[in-house]
Amino acid sequence: MFEYLQNFLTDSSFIPHGHCYLWKPSLVWLNIISDSLIAVVYYSIPVILVYFVHKREDLPFKWILLLFGAFIVSCGTTHIMDVWTLWHPTYWLSSFIKAITAIVSLYTAIALLPIIPQALALPSPAQLEAANCQLKLALEELANMQSQLIQTEKMSSLGQLVAGIAHEINNPINFIYGNTTLVDEYTQNLLNLIALYQEYYPHPAPKIHSGTEEIDITLIKEDLPEILSSIKMGADRIRKLVLALRNFSRLDESDRKEVDIHEGIDSILLILQNSLKYKGNMPAIQVIKKYGDLPKIECYPRQINQVFINILTYTINDLKDSLTGCPIAVIGTNITDNQQLVNRNPLVNISTEAVDSNQVIIRISNNGCGLTEDVREKIFEPIVPSKSVSLNTGMGMQISSQIINNHGGLLKCISAPLQGTEIVIQLPIHLKPS
Repeated sequence: MFEYLQNFLTDSSFIPHGHCYLWKPSLVWLNIISDSLIAVVYYSIPVILVYFVHKREDLPFKWILLLFGAFIVSCGTTHIMDVWTLWHPTYWLSSFIKAITAIVSLYTAIALLPIIPQALALPSPAQLEAANCQLKLALEELANMQSQLIQTEKMSSLGQLVAGIAHEINNPINFIYGNTTLVDEYTQNLLNLIALYQEYYPHPAPKIHSGTEEIDITLIKEDLPEILSSIKMGADRIRKLVLALRNFSRLDESDRKEVDIHEGIDSILLILQNSLKYKGNMPAIQVIKKYGDLPKIECYPRQINQVFINILTYTINDLKDSLTGCPIAVIGTNITDNQQLVNRNPLVNISTEAVDSNQVIIRISNNGCGLTEDVREKIFEPIVPSKSVSLNTGMGMQISSQIINNHGGLLKCISAPLQGTEIVIQLPIHLKPS
């Protein structure tokens, strides 16, 4: 056994293969350098493969990479043996290493065969990029849907709250409004009776005379009808506001139905009346309505009301900014950049018209500061790079655009600096079957 091992490592029956090169130094060194460099490269590749496999634990077929690394190591060892056998004829050892290399290479080749179809099935970089783009679009759509669901839930909660308040207010205000006519009639009868007493008994008893002077009966006769008239007007206004709140909430109209668009707009304007009033040094915002002859529109009323309140709120906020001054940045004006143009006569114009047998257009415009081109193009996006915080539309305008698109309509913005802003809503009269 020892003799066999000695022959295996130092077989003296062979001569070093340097004799084959006639021991020419240049030829010997060329082989030494070449085989050594190949061996170094072969040994470095498995190190890189092992490091790569260690870092990428999710990598499929990693065992193939490790097997391929073993094959490369054995190949590098054969080149080391080629250098060694220039001087030492240990050809048994060299042949044994080559045999191991052959076995590893054969096993690697066989192991690769069933993996080739799986490797071919892996997506290409172009397919991965396309999948990433689709995933990004899906995530954006999901984010939009999520924001719309949140906004819809808020509007639903607001609708429930408004409907509850309107219901609670409706009963007592109907009682007050219904009885103001009777109170007015009874009061007028009493005043007429007092007038008759004064006509037929011009000289009442001293105690009655002092009592009438104390309460100032003349002032009461003048003020009481006006007070009752004011109460009636206030009660009537509350009734209209309650009706507007009920129309806005439309809890019983979550499904599609035919509605009067003008009624919805008037309800929203009544709710927003406080924002239109004169306040301090801010002038009142005038609303000019030019309603056309429109048929009833088939839609989802709660959603359309949400669109109107979003757009009218944006339009009013835009006008409020113009009341404090619009920065001038228009070429050709005689005003410097640091000056501001103040809007002294804020207006909101609302017009409607029927375009054809199945299309209506609602235009809501103002005479505010207007928008630059970059802001106008992004007004229906979630966040608008506006010139002021109040102009930031948040999710309202984006959700309005989605609602109109879901109705098969079109929502667009027309604006320019110092030319005001117009929001155009185009809706079909009849919805397509869902």
